Amino acid sequence: MTKKKPAPRKPAAPPQAAAAYDRALPEIEALSPDQLIAIKLDIPRAVSQVLGVLPGLLALRPAIAEALPKHDIARLDRLETYALAAWYAHLLWLSTGAAESELKPLLAEAVPLRENLLGDAEALARRGLLDAAAVAEIRAGQGHIDTANDLVALSALFSGNWREISGKTAATEAEVKRAGEIGPQLLAALGIRAHGKGPGPTEAADQRARAFALLVHAYDQIRRAVAYLRWNEGDAETIAPSIYKSRGGRATGASDVAPEPDDAEDAAAPASPDAPPPVGGTAPIAVSPGPGPQALPGAAPASAP
Repeated sequence: MTKKKPAPRKPAAPPQAAAAYDRALPEIEALSPDQLIAIKLDIPRAVSQVLGVLPGLLALRPAIAEALPKHDIARLDRLETYALAAWYAHLLWLSTGAAESELKPLLAEAVPLRENLLGDAEALARRGLLDAAAVAEIRAGQGHIDTANDLVALSALFSGNWREISGKTAATEAEVKRAGEIGPQLLAALGIRAHGKGPGPTEAADQRARAFALLVHAYDQIRRAVAYLRWNEGDAETIAPSIYKSRGGRATGASDVAPEPDDAEDAAAPASPDAPPPVGGTAPIAVSPGPGPQALPGAAPASAP
């Protein structure tokens, strides 16, 4: 019998994500160009999904360590760090194309969109169609930063359950997609207002590609371990679903959505957990690291106008 599908969670605020980025930076910069991956999915939604399944993965940690002593368990221990680092690198990349003047119109759109989607989510949760605890966590958010993160979580929650809720909610696919777009844009604009722009476009794109690859390689290896461990139970895909194939329908997040790479199916089979991570494409050519996260768009006060 399979477990209940984990609900996505909203990413951390920029200060926490920046700290994770700092911790992961040596590994991010150590990746060779042939380890980078073409970005063919929505990074905020993927991060939200990984954070949602993380508690279940950590619950399996002792069993994985016992059954697979040669498996690199540090990947699981650092998965949250990798996810938040990828989220932060995405915000850095967004900040290269954002402007402070965008903040007011973004807020004017984001606030009512959050309220509408949240109201729809609460109605669906009352009918048992969405995770009530996840919806309540989103409702608890306050301030502009929470508004941005809430939109990311709502987009992931709706898109991940779209097959089950389509036709049962007033929310539209366009609204779900827009929530996934505007949440990160709003955070980037808030960061620019507070700290100015971060690194240049080329460097930001390179660091984003590297942080994304680090997350994907780690999560792929964890999925392989879970598949081996839970082969007889048949619930590995519920515990650690593919970040490429869990869209649940046509509703998607913002950018970079494309079909799953050919190697993604490998994680569904009990392959050797210690096999080298697959290489799934190409990415921007690496450049020398620049100013680092201190130049990042950080967190604006929650009470910012």
